[in-house]
Amino acid sequence: MTDMTGNRGGETETAAVRRSPLAKHSGGDAGSRGRTTIADGVVEKIAGLAARDVDGVHAMGSGLSRTFGAVRDRVPGGTKSVSRGVKAEVGEVQAALDLEIVVEYGVSIADVARDVRENVITAVERMTGLEVVEVNIAVSDVKLPDEEEEEPERRIQ
Repeated sequence: MTDMTGNRGGETETAAVRRSPLAKHSGGDAGSRGRTTIADGVVEKIAGLAARDVDGVHAMGSGLSRTFGAVRDRVPGGTKSVSRGVKAEVGEVQAALDLEIVVEYGVSIADVARDVRENVITAVERMTGLEVVEVNIAVSDVKLPDEEEEEPERRIQ
């Protein structure tokens, strides 16, 4: 039996609302009703792309990792590694990053490092909502103007 408020006999309005599958939740905004986790690799890709966007950055990673990456890029179906030279440690609300870069000859390394740090922090924080607590940058090489691109040795067939 239903009373004048539409409730079944003796049921309070609150209990009727809780039963309704269409009832709106009043337990806070939708963003707080669950947990979002972001993998280290996701942050590494974001940081790698942001670092490469900075003028004066020639490449990412050490010579060895760039050589292996060049080989991997040539394999049919292989994909370019945008996270090469980037290591991230991601917690629930914070992230820390280590980047290894190669700079162009003639640029100010201090300026490039500052610009990379700024660009990476902005991109990661904007896209993930994580607080970036540190971005450590290691400059592993300088690309000289007359240097050829590193390519793996080709075998004669």
